[in-house]
Amino acid sequence: MPTYYTSGEFAEKAHVSIRTIRYYDQKNLLKPSAYTSGGARRYTDRDFAKLQQILLLKYLGFSLSDIREMTIGSGDEQLLLDSLQIQKKLIQERLKQMENVSQAIESTTEALKEKQKVDWSKMLDLMQLTAQTQSLSTQYQNATNIAARIRLHRDYSTNQAGWFPWLFQHLDLKPGMKVLEIGAGNGALWSQNITQIPQGLTIILSDISEGILADAKREIGEQSQFQYGVFNAEKIPFADNTFDIVIANHMLFYCNNIDQALKEVQRILKPGGLIYCSTYSHQHMHEITDLVQSFDSNIVLSSTNLYDRFGLKNGGEILEKYFNNVKLYKYEDSIELSSAAPIISYILSCHGNQNSILLDNYQEFKQFVENKVKDGFHITKDVGFFVGKKE
Repeated sequence: MPTYYTSGEFAEKAHVSIRTIRYYDQKNLLKPSAYTSGGARRYTDRDFAKLQQILLLKYLGFSLSDIREMTIGSGDEQLLLDSLQIQKKLIQERLKQMENVSQAIESTTEALKEKQKVDWSKMLDLMQLTAQTQSLSTQYQNATNIAARIRLHRDYSTNQAGWFPWLFQHLDLKPGMKVLEIGAGNGALWSQNITQIPQGLTIILSDISEGILADAKREIGEQSQFQYGVFNAEKIPFADNTFDIVIANHMLFYCNNIDQALKEVQRILKPGGLIYCSTYSHQHMHEITDLVQSFDSNIVLSSTNLYDRFGLKNGGEILEKYFNNVKLYKYEDSIELSSAAPIISYILSCHGNQNSILLDNYQEFKQFVENKVKDGFHITKDVGFFVGKKE
């Protein structure tokens, strides 16, 4: 039997005002766990966890509308644990930013005291801090999405080999090669195969998100053969004929101009160099789409069918405009589980309209998913990669 607190008791224990508690209720940020027969609000210890999230994200500069969407389902233990880990990363990032600012101020102060020429470029770090802080919301969402997807595939896939080790085994890596991964994300392809990497490689990981690339650096650790770059795959800042291998793992379909990205890859590959690019088909994880639409037909998990842009069906034809000997390799796998939390977390990580629809119906949706999966739930995986060669 949980312990219930009145609004006053809850506010006092949380060191906030009753007005704040009531305001968060009105904004659908923090609903009471129960009401008395007379309509008075009652809160439990579980509500403190959600309040902690709200206050921390507010401290980090997020708007209340952002926070409302970020904390859907945060009363569930696994979703809460995942969220807390990501919040910790955001705090570490903020501490790093503030340390840089402190050093810039200290350096400028000393220069002024000693009548030296001031290096104003360091002071520009102060301006950069504002821009970086504004990107925290994007970093949070990206990190949350990646964590949800990795957990579902890592913990419940039937193929025990794992996607990243399987893909890595197909890369023809040799000492002395120069390798570029575009859209490298958190660097899982390399961190999961770190002991298998041949000596003498130069590996450059790129992404358009500086925050996600920072995660890759942390995951991979101090490895001298790795370099990192923040840039768009449609404008790669390297000379012609530079790389032996270019890898695009589940990322080409995100490019605004796929043809331009492939032209760039063709340009920077050496003659005889290889491109590896993975994708999936319309069958991939279709059961999740079927699940949410059976709950509410208005839910669309993605406004764009990425497999229509570059998928298993049309990817070969697209690549053959720029590369020779294009071949497709399929990864045989599926997902089997009877737990609702990983599926819900995955659904909330999608790029569609589901969160706005589920905000006020989360408990009903949670119960719906639990009923659907309690006797076991199968998810199809239809995924693979193409390899092509520059002549």
